[in-house]
Amino acid sequence: MKLPLISAKDLIKFLSKKGFVISRQKGSHIIMKKNTNASVLVTVIPLHDKLDTGTLLAIMKQTEVTREEIYGEFY
Repeated sequence: MKLPLISAKDLIKFLSKKGFVISRQKGSHIIMKKNTNASVLVTVIPLHDKLDTGTLLAIMKQTEVTREEIYGEFY
């Protein structure tokens, strides 16, 4: 199954539900962080209308979000 084309705003809302908070913004990029017991997860999200598949996959890896969670939210 292909990943959905989603906007940065939708992804930010989704990650906020998962416990991420906006740390700061530099230009057109949002930096989000989440503190866990073992570490701090950090990701950078470019403010695009549609995120490229590779960009979305990299953000999913950095935030430890699975494909099933993305499908459940956006399909």
